[in-house]
Amino acid sequence: MTSTLAGTGESGGPVDPRNAFKLLLSCPSGLPPSRIWNRRLEENPSLYNGKKFRYAGHALRHVDGLDQESSVCLHLGLTDYRTFVGTNLNPLWEKFLIPSEDDSVRCQHTSSPLGNGAIVETSDNRILVLQRSYNVGEFPGYFVFPGGHSEPEELGISDHQNDKGLTQAADLNRKVSQEMFDGIIREVVEEIGVPAESLTDPVFIGISCREMNVRPTAFFFLKCNMESKEIYQVYSRAQDGFESTQLYTVSRDELRKMALRMPGCHHGGYTLYELMIQTVEDARQSSVSTMIA
Repeated sequence: MTSTLAGTGESGGPVDPRNAFKLLLSCPSGLPPSRIWNRRLEENPSLYNGKKFRYAGHALRHVDGLDQESSVCLHLGLTDYRTFVGTNLNPLWEKFLIPSEDDSVRCQHTSSPLGNGAIVETSDNRILVLQRSYNVGEFPGYFVFPGGHSEPEELGISDHQNDKGLTQAADLNRKVSQEMFDGIIREVVEEIGVPAESLTDPVFIGISCREMNVRPTAFFFLKCNMESKEIYQVYSRAQDGFESTQLYTVSRDELRKMALRMPGCHHGGYTLYELMIQTVEDARQSSVSTMIA
């Protein structure tokens, strides 16, 4: 599923352009690691050596003829932060775009590192939100979900792996896929301070792209077995606590309002979460109706 949000503010006025987003991929039922594949785009000349995974599109795969998204293939390359600053964050970033409905074509000359974000639900049914520090490079002071990037260096990848045979390539793709999930757990642990064992396995719920600077971010949903008051205590000792100034644990209604003050990619992450919740509620309602019938 893909869609674009033009959007209006709560008062009906035009949305802040920094808050606008496009949903590149929605998986409201959630996908585990076994349903995510990664393909190296060796032939793409705009993939640069570097320390971040570059998002270059995705493909949906259907299993056993099922008429639904049953797996996703992420097309990833390599880039680096310097290239990101020189293209996506360049004041003339729109000059790098190619007119096309296909986002992988439209953004083929931008760095487009794939960020990640976590919708974390506490044991007392609150959602974790951070307020970014004023010392960070992007969107200081904005509300965001915990997140950052999965790291090629965690797998020992520093350049393109073009000389790999089929067996080695398959093994590398499996490791990169797992790093997508390991990376988001690592970010939550480092930014919030909760232990990894307090978190459930993440499920992938989609990719959102901030309209400004065409910034893509993959979102995951996971639960924490700690209550809000316990999480506040460990947050003060978080490894990367300097990246934020405050932690909030909020209700679903409060989150809806805060999403309007998030960068577009995280605003889109909130929408992916709402689509997931709606899918769960629809499935529950359908199950109840079936039992009654």
